[in-house]
Amino acid sequence: MLNTQIFGEKLKSLGFNYYSGVPCSFLKDLINYAINDCEYIMAANEGDCVSIAAGAYLGGRKAVVLMQNSGLTNAVSPLTSLNYIFKIPVLGFVSLRGEPGVSDEPQHELMGTITSEMLELMKIKWEYLSTDIKEAEQQLKRANVCIENKETFFFIVKKNSFEPVKLNEQKLVISKNEIKIKKNKEDQSPSRLAALELLNKLKDNNTVLAATTGTTGRELYEIEDAPNNIYMVGSLGCISSLGLGLADVKKDKDIIAIDGDGSLLMRMGSLATNAYYHPKNMLHILLDNNTHDSTGGQATVSHNVDYVEIAASVGYPVSLYAHDLYELEKFIKEWKSRKVLTFITLRIAKGSKKDLGRPKVKPFEVAERLIKFLN
Repeated sequence: MLNTQIFGEKLKSLGFNYYSGVPCSFLKDLINYAINDCEYIMAANEGDCVSIAAGAYLGGRKAVVLMQNSGLTNAVSPLTSLNYIFKIPVLGFVSLRGEPGVSDEPQHELMGTITSEMLELMKIKWEYLSTDIKEAEQQLKRANVCIENKETFFFIVKKNSFEPVKLNEQKLVISKNEIKIKKNKEDQSPSRLAALELLNKLKDNNTVLAATTGTTGRELYEIEDAPNNIYMVGSLGCISSLGLGLADVKKDKDIIAIDGDGSLLMRMGSLATNAYYHPKNMLHILLDNNTHDSTGGQATVSHNVDYVEIAASVGYPVSLYAHDLYELEKFIKEWKSRKVLTFITLRIAKGSKKDLGRPKVKPFEVAERLIKFLN
């Protein structure tokens, strides 16, 4: 077994001291070490933790993600359509539950036989983590070379690989809503383009606009292509998690995560994570038209969801309903002066700009120039 403390310190020596993960019994001691001695973000699911780590990397940090192999399936979307195309590397540790020949629960049987194959299909380099500390140290060096080359690397961790680490008492904070404004009159329902034009007008050289997948990013690109913009082109539902990781490590920048109803519905657990860590420099805006506009205009179930109430209930300090662009502008300016994690939802019209193009700048180029802007 590896001495977890020594192994963790070797990770630290290579610059890896920022973690996000989801619990697994095989990894519990490495998780305990990360909580005790490093920065650790408790994610609602594995896709969120990968997205949080991606945001942290954009902000200049080397990030580690921890997950069970059953949860690797949850992480496939960001690993393939965020990390891969944007060339944002993460160092991953995934447990080998269901290892052939080792007694385990039936739900792990299939994943135990295909974990390595899944990593290979995603073009992720990997190794089985050695329990010999000298060999493990060499493995970490090889993994670090991949990270420096902007390639994600995963270790597959077998049962009983880490020596026990006692978890220090976790002093959990209570996230409380302080300001809540709910819908109280008719919506003006401006176009998405008009809302994005307003956001672009209000941004400054200290602001990052992070736009969700599909028409939101494409319309923002047409309004203005700027080095402090990022256009999510895949990994639906991950924009606010990326924003959380970025805001957490770049506290001197204002991070505005621009979400859509189809996107937020896909990963609503991220709201609770965002609220718990509540970065003051993050603004989460939902542009809601009850529609999957990017894929043909199919309806979402957004009409049944009270987003302001949900965000408030999980602890967003400020949760607001904007009925029009005037209120949206007012709320954004108040956030800039108040500086506390804020959620704003605005009902927008269905439809998109006609003859809408696609960004001509490649995703990895977007990431590279954003890193330069931030650092």
